Amino acid sequence: MSLADRVLSVNNDLPIRTEQPVHSGKVRSVYWLTEADSRRLIAEKGYDVAADAPLAIMVISDRISAFDCIWHGEGGMNGVPGKGAALNAISNHWFRLFREQGLADSHILDIPHPFVWIVQKARPVMIEAICRQYITGSMWRDYAKGGREFCGIEIPDGLEKDQKLPELLITPSTKGILKGIPGVPEADDVNITRADIEANFEAFNFKNKDDIEYYERLLKEGFDVISGALAELDQIFVDTKFEFGYVADAAGNEKLIYMDEVGTPDSSRIWDGPSYRDGKVVEKSKEEFRQLLLNYFPDPDILLNKDRMEERKALAQDNALPESVLMQVSETYRSIAEKITGEKIVLSDNPKQEIIDILRNDYGLVD
Repeated sequence: MSLADRVLSVNNDLPIRTEQPVHSGKVRSVYWLTEADSRRLIAEKGYDVAADAPLAIMVISDRISAFDCIWHGEGGMNGVPGKGAALNAISNHWFRLFREQGLADSHILDIPHPFVWIVQKARPVMIEAICRQYITGSMWRDYAKGGREFCGIEIPDGLEKDQKLPELLITPSTKGILKGIPGVPEADDVNITRADIEANFEAFNFKNKDDIEYYERLLKEGFDVISGALAELDQIFVDTKFEFGYVADAAGNEKLIYMDEVGTPDSSRIWDGPSYRDGKVVEKSKEEFRQLLLNYFPDPDILLNKDRMEERKALAQDNALPESVLMQVSETYRSIAEKITGEKIVLSDNPKQEIIDILRNDYGLVD
């Protein structure tokens, strides 16, 4: 069996019973279950949710995106072997630690397969919050040009690239296009301030103003839990993205939860500790893949310049990357997942068939 056969690149064509269109993102696909199947599973499995809560099957893939494009490799390798399982394993690990330490629950109710989550529908908070512990990436580029204010927070002069910040910074941005918020442009991923959130908390889907403080506490505590665990492995948690939403439990109590993924190489930067102390940054996250792409193509401006998006799409579509590049990324994802979870990431021989069999036999979701 070739490596390409062990990569799950297409994940929106599974025969899961649904009455709605499958929502397929860059990496995950979401299948909303029928009302009857949702109610049946809640009763059979004893999930702590309202009896009529809508449930979905979320299937991860091995696809890899960077610079807003999906990339592929030679020999029909349309993804990175082991990437999907590594991402889910890492998220599962952090979500479990959060619960054990009394932070908050996640949207995940069940994990039938390394590629699959059963989730409950949440009402999302319309904010993507980045927690930053070091100055690097886009923040460093703005700082180097003279920027000193980030999302309403002033940071001091004299910082150097990749230096640890004086304190953990929360730099929120809009999730999706929000309309009618004074001073906030109607565009996706626009930086906002805490004052923006406080003045318009309902527009950002907060239930009440007090939840802003709770959300910030969950951000900081979640970051600290992951950062501390990584430090024990001599790895540095540089920055990460968090997303939140509201759900109701079986008793009807509405609660704020973590959603999407947390602390993964796709949503975070992780650096190797020993290398950093030697003055060298070694990425243990998707940033490594971005750097590989920038070095691989002769004109990196295509990848960095948003005005050249059509050229960039053509670049991704017309260029099959060497297998060695995708395998290097595979090694990074699998090794950091194994380090974090203490368990081996096993490549499935036929992940799609495994998922179908489990969802048919154990959950009754495939006809």
